[in-house]
Formats: sequence, C-alpha cells, structure tokens
Amino acid sequence: MKARTLNEEQVAQFCLGLPGAREDYKWGGVRVFSIAGNKMFAVQHLRGDSLAFKVDQELFLGHVDRPGIAPAPYLARAHWIIMNTPYPLGASELEALLQRSHQLVVSKLPKRVQVGLLL
Repeated sequence: MKARTLNEEQVAQFCLGLPGAREDYKWGGVRVFSIAGNKMFAVQHLRGDSLAFKVDQELFLGHVDRPGIAPAPYLARAHWIIMNTPYPLGASELEALLQRSHQLVVSKLPKRVQVGLLL
C-alpha cells in the first residue's frame, strides 16, 4: 500500500498550523513560511513546483542522497533541501521534517521570542 502524500495546499496548511507561522509572497511568487517576522522555515515555488526547507546539519547529506531530493539553490549552505511535486516523501515523514525545520529556526531565536513557539 502506498503511503499517503501531501499536495501543495496541504503542506501550506500544515506549515501555517505551526506556532507563530505566517506566509508571505516574495521574489516574484515564491510562497515563504516564516516565524518571528522574517525567519524562514519553508518555501514553496523556489524553483518551479517545489518545496524547500531546513534540515538538521548532520542529516543533510543523507537527505540529498535520496531520490527526488536535492540541495536547495542559494540555501544549501544553511542545510536546506528542495524537492519537486509530487513530493517524494510520505505525509507523516514530510510533516515531521517541516515541524523539525520550524523548530530548528525557533531554536536560533532569542529565548524571550522562543516562548510560545516551541513544540
């Protein structure tokens, strides 16, 4: 049985459901999900029909070795990966990675800002 997958709108709704998340459109139609004003944790349409987000530094190379996943242009040095639609990951794994991306960004914020954003 094939794992349930998410479409672009389901990913957007999941991202917006994370604490403090908001969305903006930048760079000619790129959908950016961020917290604390301007700290990005996920981006849709960075390159075509795609999704990019931050992953743990020690897991970055393992992720980009997987089929359908590549280093994100301009953001790979910050350990971001990118994948095109249809996303090559099942819904539960993708949701867990997006939540982790959110929390990686939250962990870099000042302690006073982290309150209410931690899961």
